Amino acid sequence: MASRPRFLLAGDAALVVEFGNTIDLEINRRVHALARALAEDFLFGLGEAVPSYRSLLVHYDPLQLSYADVESFVSEVLLRCEDEEPPEPRLVEIPTVYGGEHGPDIDFVAEHSGLTASDVIRLHSEAAYTVYMLGFTPGFPYLGSLPEILSTPRLETPRQRVPAGSVGIAGAQTGVYPLATPGGWRLVGWTPVVLFDPARTPPALLQPGDQVRFVPVTAEEASSGT
Repeated sequence: MASRPRFLLAGDAALVVEFGNTIDLEINRRVHALARALAEDFLFGLGEAVPSYRSLLVHYDPLQLSYADVESFVSEVLLRCEDEEPPEPRLVEIPTVYGGEHGPDIDFVAEHSGLTASDVIRLHSEAAYTVYMLGFTPGFPYLGSLPEILSTPRLETPRQRVPAGSVGIAGAQTGVYPLATPGGWRLVGWTPVVLFDPARTPPALLQPGDQVRFVPVTAEEASSGT
């Protein structure tokens, strides 16, 4: 039986439901199950529920609800959703140009892992990744679990500008930069897919709980949209 999560006060307008202290797929599934259930179960004054790897931040209006009200409601919802089967995850394929100018760190990842660049591409693109959470910048997906052999430390000094669409590796995670920002992940490729568009509903292409596969393409295929 899964352990009971901890309820923690987060300022005067939110509480945290903490399911564990590790990056774990089952813990993350419990986070998303509660987030889905709260989205479907209305309570006046309850705000957005924001999932992370191992916890859920639940916002509320302190003029409408007390912390005790929210904890009681969330506890009731949790009891109802813990044993429910999760829905089939949506699979999103991300066409990716690996190596070269688009993946300047792929040779480092290969050397660090004792592999060739071709091996890195094969292993990275064969895996199916879960979107554990979004963060850092709007729409940035934290994806796991990366094949263990590809685990690579971040750059010692982050780049001042990482192009939008860059596919990177950091430790046991992989992810895609939706926007051009500073960043310290090891870049192995690039995708033309727009991961964040404020004019789109929802703005972020990927959502927590989705499954992602990277599909190797050539630079010509990426630019032509095929």
